[in-house]
Amino acid sequence: MTGLTIDHGGAIAVDPDALRDVAHRLDATAALYAQARTALSEAHRIIVDTPGFTEYVDTVALWAAGVRAATLHSECQETASSTLLMADVYEYVELRAEAEMLAHSDPSTAQRLMVQADGLAAHDERVAARADELIAEWVTTRFEGLDGNPFLPSIYDQLFGTAAFVGAASGLGKVLPGETLWARGDAVRVTPVKTSSPGGAPSGLAGSLGRMPVTDGAQIAVEKYSFADGRAKYVVYLKGTQSIGWGDKQPFDMKSNAELYVGGSMPASYRSTLDALEAAGARPGDEVDVVAHSQSGMIAAHLSMESEFDVPMQITAGSPVEPTLDDDQTIVQLRHTDDMVNSLAGGGSPEGTGSPDSVVISNQGDPEDTLGDFVLDAHQLDSYIETAEEADAAGDLRIEALDEFWKELDEAEVIERTEYHAERVDSPARTHRSRG
Repeated sequence: MTGLTIDHGGAIAVDPDALRDVAHRLDATAALYAQARTALSEAHRIIVDTPGFTEYVDTVALWAAGVRAATLHSECQETASSTLLMADVYEYVELRAEAEMLAHSDPSTAQRLMVQADGLAAHDERVAARADELIAEWVTTRFEGLDGNPFLPSIYDQLFGTAAFVGAASGLGKVLPGETLWARGDAVRVTPVKTSSPGGAPSGLAGSLGRMPVTDGAQIAVEKYSFADGRAKYVVYLKGTQSIGWGDKQPFDMKSNAELYVGGSMPASYRSTLDALEAAGARPGDEVDVVAHSQSGMIAAHLSMESEFDVPMQITAGSPVEPTLDDDQTIVQLRHTDDMVNSLAGGGSPEGTGSPDSVVISNQGDPEDTLGDFVLDAHQLDSYIETAEEADAAGDLRIEALDEFWKELDEAEVIERTEYHAERVDSPARTHRSRG
């Protein structure tokens, strides 16, 4: 694979506050170089003015060191200044995007955010112009990789481009606050089919994606982590679409896909996930982290935004949507630029989502243009595991920071894993009552 990128998502590469912290550090470093320049200049003056000293000191090298210190001081100051500018630009993008999102549901908050954004723009005329450039660049490049297949190129480009357009133009690729799955849906039955005691938590992103259910027929796995102080945490692993049918016994099918993407009805796959968590012992308010592929990325979005569980961490691969998360919720999104299903997310959003620790990992799933693109090779879980392995080995500080998440889970005294098989049944499901 090639072209791995790791950023905060959308037009925003790095959290604005993180950028400001870097700028302040650079400013402090610039001050040290200024002090060094002054000290070197004074030393050079004393040596030159004192008879006999020049025999013992290379004054040319000393002067050159002073010039170099002055250059580094100037470069640090310029970099700090440009870094602060980009922090303002990213914050401006965030504020405007959030204001637009809340314009109808919370106009007073939207107005307050716009005032903040306008204040940033008024402080520096470059902010708004640079923000417009960033968003324009993002709009142009967010669907790169979805065209150019030499096999039936016109069909390929039209099919994949349409998926991207649907997500972007319809707005369905972004799950907004208040979008709940409220309508009566299909009834399901969830049955445990395998129990085990893992030796520890997953190690890294690839390890977590590798913990998907393996038992035939199982679509959901729940791991319960019990700690010495009596706390319990849960991690649910959710497979993607298992059938191209519509409304048959398999709940992870195209009907659930449509209901999750369009919203409104309670999809059988989402109902199954809630029932599996309840069967595993999870109760309202408990921490439930999610690892999800494909369709289940939409389940993860609604679990984190509207369920009664606390969902501080989710890892999604090839999700057709991007959720709107709070700043205390972290999401790791794996996206393939040549994945048609992932393109339904409309390229994400310019402001990104989630906490400052949230990251988007982008790659080309299948660098070679082949007929395999039509069977969605780039969307398969194995392909995303390869990207996760590459990200784990990249040495990026944001990925390495996730080690703390795995380490905390590893401190559990007992880990219980149950895999569940879910299926639709004939009677209608009760309506799910969710917070909000």
